[in-house]
Amino acid sequence: MTSTQEQTDQRHELEEDLREGFWADPPTLPPRWFYDERGSRLFDRITSLPEYYPTRAEREILQQRSAQILEVTGARSVHELGAGTSAKTRVLLDELTAGGRPATYAPLDISSEVLLETAEQLQSEYPTLAVEPAVADFHHLPPLAGADGERLLLFLGGTIGNFTEDERAGFLRMVRAALAPGDHFLLGADLVKDAARLVAAYDDEVGVTAEFNLNLIDVIDRMTPVTGLRREDFEHEAVWDDEASRIEMRLRAVRDVEADFTGIGRTWQLAKGEHLRTEISRKFDPGELRDELAGHGLQPVAGWTDEAGDFSLTLARVVEHPSVP
Repeated sequence: MTSTQEQTDQRHELEEDLREGFWADPPTLPPRWFYDERGSRLFDRITSLPEYYPTRAEREILQQRSAQILEVTGARSVHELGAGTSAKTRVLLDELTAGGRPATYAPLDISSEVLLETAEQLQSEYPTLAVEPAVADFHHLPPLAGADGERLLLFLGGTIGNFTEDERAGFLRMVRAALAPGDHFLLGADLVKDAARLVAAYDDEVGVTAEFNLNLIDVIDRMTPVTGLRREDFEHEAVWDDEASRIEMRLRAVRDVEADFTGIGRTWQLAKGEHLRTEISRKFDPGELRDELAGHGLQPVAGWTDEAGDFSLTLARVVEHPSVP
């Protein structure tokens, strides 16, 4: 259960994001607010949809490469940002604990209910694994346990694509600062492909992604005092921006919206046909991504794609002196 203090802290964080994003052009909100308990479970359903290829592609790579990843890294403690239900990560944990070897897995996620439930399951499934969950936003990393040179930090699912260029640079600087030389970083990234396939992955036929997107309105309504903000005033859409090489998920107003945010003393208006941008999902070229990692002191040592070439995993080693401070 989330404590009263945690609820208060989350409300203040949401209200700060609302102040910063809802009155921007276009209005926006960080996608971390998707992931209340219901949103986390909806996303888990999305990963099994036929249109949503990234999870299957990433799991394929992990099934083929987990032994190699652990051999190269020598990792004994695995840390995962935005772990969710750790569904794909079990492939790596199977290899990590093979033969009853002791190891540590530290999943970090913003959804306390899903995180703690998953941690309990994992502890039962892997008796030699010390599971150390942390309820936190991965924009603010807690100190990472484990010995220098033996840590492996995971950031899977293509979530790196949710950042703007500046946000991504700041995130990689934070990752580099959190790790010691000799530690490793494993990054999952979605790759550029046919636009129709990309749009379908974010606008599935049965509407699970639409429900996931609209749930954001319920999250806001529950977490901060507001009147006039109703989910029936919005519809989900996904749009490919070729110039920016990214999908945009949006909530488009189907009628004029006027919402009073009494907690922050502001009124928000959105005209019919205008949209709230709820997520961006950048798609990458593998070579450009490797160069970007190297520029932040994360030197790529290996990289793989699934057989179809839809998705990539890049393994990088933390070097002593990053070329960009």
